[in-house]
Amino acid sequence: MYIAIAILAFGLLIAVHELGHFAVSKLMNVKVNEFSIGMGPALIKRQKGETLYALRALPIGGACVIEGEDGDSGEERSFTRKKLWQRLLILAAGSFMNLLTGFVIVAVIYFFYSFGGYSASTTTLSGFMDGFPLEGAGGLMAGDRIVSVDGHKTNTTTEFALFMSLGDGKSVDLVVERDGKLVRLEDFPLALREYTDENGEKTVKYGLYFETVPFTPLIALQQAWYRCSFSARVVWISLGSLFSGKAGISDLSGPVGVVSMMNQAGRQSASAAEGIINVLFFVSFISVNLAVMNMLPIPALDGGRIFFMYVFAAIERLSRRKPNPKVEGYIHAAGFILLLGLMAYVMLNDIVKLI
Repeated sequence: MYIAIAILAFGLLIAVHELGHFAVSKLMNVKVNEFSIGMGPALIKRQKGETLYALRALPIGGACVIEGEDGDSGEERSFTRKKLWQRLLILAAGSFMNLLTGFVIVAVIYFFYSFGGYSASTTTLSGFMDGFPLEGAGGLMAGDRIVSVDGHKTNTTTEFALFMSLGDGKSVDLVVERDGKLVRLEDFPLALREYTDENGEKTVKYGLYFETVPFTPLIALQQAWYRCSFSARVVWISLGSLFSGKAGISDLSGPVGVVSMMNQAGRQSASAAEGIINVLFFVSFISVNLAVMNMLPIPALDGGRIFFMYVFAAIERLSRRKPNPKVEGYIHAAGFILLLGLMAYVMLNDIVKLI
């Protein structure tokens, strides 16, 4: 069941992304030749007006084929003949729709939480575990709200835990709000310590208790925003690890790996309802992930198209000569081939991991 939900979710996220390009293209009066979901041979296709609509066999891609996107075709309503701001909106619309989808999924879940007696985490301290050594003057106090950890803004305990884990494990730079004022605690020796819980078992914790607030419709929207912005920041942190060498290409996951992780998240849940909710949270994260990744300045991605669009516009303004649009098309074609190769490698690596 969870595998089916994951595959369906992938198709939905791709459809939503391409729908963003499609809708804004139509709004800007740009000709759309094809709108398709999936890759490979067409299972269903239908010509309606100037646009061919198709559902293809493999649910791992999709396309909104816009007239003149890879070069001026001579068509008056082609992409390249529109103003820069219109082309920017068309290219950014796909990622915006993915961001919106990720937010809506979480907001709906949290909205129902407001009727079930659930509570949301905050970064306001309610107390400390027995033996916590850093309480009081010059340290932390009950009622302090942790604003940032090593410069990273924190809104939830999940964010606090992640940003604490990125440090050296010995000290951290904290900013807390106390009595309406910001207090800086630089090189503060907050680290994991061994504590004994109420059952007599030893645990490793920071020794902090945080306040919670009951879910309401307004809190649901706020927490949904926090979760989606956190997902975007996780993507950036992961990319930083990739470029710094802390992570390698073998650590990447594609559709096969993500479906496997969604299935695992669902199956490890206490009930089917909880499993579906956990899978939906995962879908929201993937949706935000797609939005961020698509805006990277890499050829063939939306961000790459935006980047080169402005580069070529700058060249035209400086040289007073319009560059050949086919050159940009060649750049994106080469980028697309490289991305396909990376996708194939990642997919093969995912299959090997599963085996």
